[in-house]
Amino acid sequence: MGIKVNLDEMLHQRRMTLTELSGRVGISLTNLSILKNGRSKGIRFSTLSSICSELDCEPGDILARDHSSLEGED
Repeated sequence: MGIKVNLDEMLHQRRMTLTELSGRVGISLTNLSILKNGRSKGIRFSTLSSICSELDCEPGDILARDHSSLEGED
């Protein structure tokens, strides 16, 4: 079981670009892109909090368990 990142969906709902979010939260576009594409190994709570503040959402709106991935898979 893995973690699914729903950042793309939240950005679409808020009609915001990744570039705009990057400028608002002070996180590089590269790092946000890595997170959005599910290639990130982790996220700081402060970063998650900043993203949630700008998108007016909860952490669970961005991160969810992915039941479709196989257990033990990295």
